[in-house]
Amino acid sequence: MKVFNTVALVLTVIGGINWGLIGIFDYNLVDGIFGAGSVLAKIIYIVVGITAVWTLVTLFMKPMDKE
Repeated sequence: MKVFNTVALVLTVIGGINWGLIGIFDYNLVDGIFGAGSVLAKIIYIVVGITAVWTLVTLFMKPMDKE
């Protein structure tokens, strides 16, 4: 589960960087690489969105006690 959480966090950070590029430079890196509105770009947006929700959920989850 730790690997999944790390991958989710990395994808969430990449999504945040993409939004920063959009806000500052009006450049969408995902669309620039995969094409605006392409199926692959939409899949990337969905995956990054899911990982962002997962990261948010894990942020508020109670840590398991290690015994």
